[in-house]
Amino acid sequence: MRVLIAGLIGGIVMFAWGAVAHTVLPLGEMGMKFAAGQDAVISALQSGVEQQGEGVYMMPGMPQEQWQDEAAMQSFREKYASSPYAFVIYQPGGNPAVADMTPNLIKQFVSDTIAALLAAWVLSLGAWGFGRRVLIAVGMGLFAWLNVSVPYWNWYLFPTDFTLGSLIEQAVGWLLAGSAIAWWLGRKGR
Repeated sequence: MRVLIAGLIGGIVMFAWGAVAHTVLPLGEMGMKFAAGQDAVISALQSGVEQQGEGVYMMPGMPQEQWQDEAAMQSFREKYASSPYAFVIYQPGGNPAVADMTPNLIKQFVSDTIAALLAAWVLSLGAWGFGRRVLIAVGMGLFAWLNVSVPYWNWYLFPTDFTLGSLIEQAVGWLLAGSAIAWWLGRKGR
């Protein structure tokens, strides 16, 4: 029960921090830009990916079945080596969060709480003090950032400021949530 309560507290803290990071601070939107002429871009996307539907698109890109064809790869490299690049998440039905964020907020709270439950469980495994538990929680957040955000920056060219914003959001979030979890786990009279 102690771990469950610690995880719930950590989830609440992480969710609250995420709200602050995205609504008060610019962390959640670092690196994001507004595209002038977005109606033309969306129209071009609709006609360009209409048959394939929702998905993640890298442009320029080439069909995976051509990756082993050295002549096709060489032609691709020559044609697109210095061309603009885009990584697009395409949803033909639109983004429901524009009209109502409630389902997204619920999913985020559940995700934060499950992550905090996992952190609370790990932090309860040792007879560590408050400071060590907080450092371990921050380390878990950095581990996740290094394994998700950094590869997106490296391979898919996510902007550096977007990646750094994610680092700050995760490090501060797990510092705060880890502190709350460590406090609860370290209480006397458990």
